[in-house]
Amino acid sequence: MIVNPQFFNYRIIIGSLIVGMTALGVFSYNSYESNKAHQRFLDQEKKLVESELSQMILRYDDLSVTNELISEQLDSAKTTAKSALEELRLMNSDFSVLSRFKSEVAVIKAKNTSLFKIVDSINLLNERLESEKHQAYTELNEQQKVNTSLIKINNSLNNKIEEGALLTANSFTAKAYKSGVNASTTTKAAQTNRIDVCFTLAENTLTKKGMKDIYIQILNPLNNVIGKKGAVEFGQFLLFYSHKQRINYNNDVINVCSSVLAQENDKPFTEGTYYVSVFHKERKLGSTQIELN
Repeated sequence: MIVNPQFFNYRIIIGSLIVGMTALGVFSYNSYESNKAHQRFLDQEKKLVESELSQMILRYDDLSVTNELISEQLDSAKTTAKSALEELRLMNSDFSVLSRFKSEVAVIKAKNTSLFKIVDSINLLNERLESEKHQAYTELNEQQKVNTSLIKINNSLNNKIEEGALLTANSFTAKAYKSGVNASTTTKAAQTNRIDVCFTLAENTLTKKGMKDIYIQILNPLNNVIGKKGAVEFGQFLLFYSHKQRINYNNDVINVCSSVLAQENDKPFTEGTYYVSVFHKERKLGSTQIELN
């Protein structure tokens, strides 16, 4: 069999071209797939960086501090993170771009670590101060309750002391006397010229020593004051009295007797019941009565 050398060479060339094209196609396909995988990787890395920046910004929003200097530093860091995120979203995924932003994120994170530690310390301190303040308020309220209770007790004791220090009297008697050289008691209204009132001031060591004004009031059956009339005011209280007597009180028992003389306009005395009351200031010490017929 005779082979044409020229035809054989063509076949070799064509075969080589086919092999070369096949190899080129395989290489191009592999290169395309590799580029796609690389781009997906860059896109994922970009999303991770964006997510990290977004989380940082959210963390800034959640923070609240009263320290002005720390607040300014947090605002500055937040602004930096926002600017980086906005810039990253506008740029295409590129290895050099991602490398730069990763470096920026690392710097921001380092600053955040320091800032967040300070913020945590401030918050812990504020919580402790708030707890101490609450405890102080609680103790103050409790003390105020105790003070209020003590004031009430003190006022009650003072009232009791004041009540205990009041002048007291007992054994009230009243007798009518007729006029004459030898005065004698009587029950006749027409004969009566004076009424003697006797009583006893009780012993009281709490009462302040000194001169005490005692007022005797005698009302006739017509409810008119008899005797040498007078009037005295104690605040809004007006007392009309028949007789006033000053007594030097030294905390001991004192027996007191006073005579209320009939005035011309009292004569003759009206028949009926005469009401006798004894006062110290506006306070009534006691009373008695006498019947004249």
